[in-house]
Amino acid sequence: MNRRKKVNYKKWYGLVAAVVVATGGYLETQHQKDPSSNANYATASVKVDQNIKTGSVNDEKPTESLATSVLTEDVKKQVKAKSIKYNGTGAFVVDQNKTNFNTNVSAAPYVQLARQDQQGRPGAANAWLSKASRQYRNRQETGNNRTINPVGWQQLRINGKSQVLYNRGHSVGYALAGNIKGFDASEANPQNITTQTAWANQSSNGNDQNTGQNYYEGLVRKALDSNKKVRYRVTPLYTGNNLVPSVNHIEAKSSDGTLQVNVLIPNVQPGITINYQNGVGRVN
Repeated sequence: MNRRKKVNYKKWYGLVAAVVVATGGYLETQHQKDPSSNANYATASVKVDQNIKTGSVNDEKPTESLATSVLTEDVKKQVKAKSIKYNGTGAFVVDQNKTNFNTNVSAAPYVQLARQDQQGRPGAANAWLSKASRQYRNRQETGNNRTINPVGWQQLRINGKSQVLYNRGHSVGYALAGNIKGFDASEANPQNITTQTAWANQSSNGNDQNTGQNYYEGLVRKALDSNKKVRYRVTPLYTGNNLVPSVNHIEAKSSDGTLQVNVLIPNVQPGITINYQNGVGRVN
């Protein structure tokens, strides 16, 4: 492609993205849809404002404006919270971090996954966890190294090949429940895997200054390692009919009450604009 074509492509990127949305594009799901399919999943009734300041690709955490951009009225209605407050480090605290979970449970560890909807989108994942559910071995050792491309998966490589936009994000993580018999903790379980940004999935820094999903999973891991039992739920929340979740709603409560988590993790990536209807992203 010559230089003139490159410039024109970038200039009219928005037009190209609109064509992709209109035609449904190539959406590779757990059903391995034929790329020639005319199925159109990009029919969201509510759009996310993409005209916001997002900072650079290398920011450690999203700006408040970027995080808030996916906290749409549609999402808020689904959360049904009395209060939602930005915590200053990437996430939102719901109802002062309290849940109404009943932890008086006399059962072996389990994971219950909601059925996917008509678009193939995963729903809520409920779990009762203990130290016995924890998985300390790597995926190669346990054979849990299979993968799929979840709905909305339109991978984007950032800075050449050194960084990617998306991870295959677990609702209930491998380390938390990978030792439960009969539970598929691999990255090939379509009921437990969403298209999640690298920031939303991985960020932790080992402290409370970068609170992606991994940070809160770390709190649960520590509780389980201390022989606590934990009621746990992760719910991907979508705006309209978008394929990519706007946020993950994470709730946790230990049986002794020493751990409580009720937060929203915005599915954003600093320096990147995402079309949540179909998963296409671009570097700002």
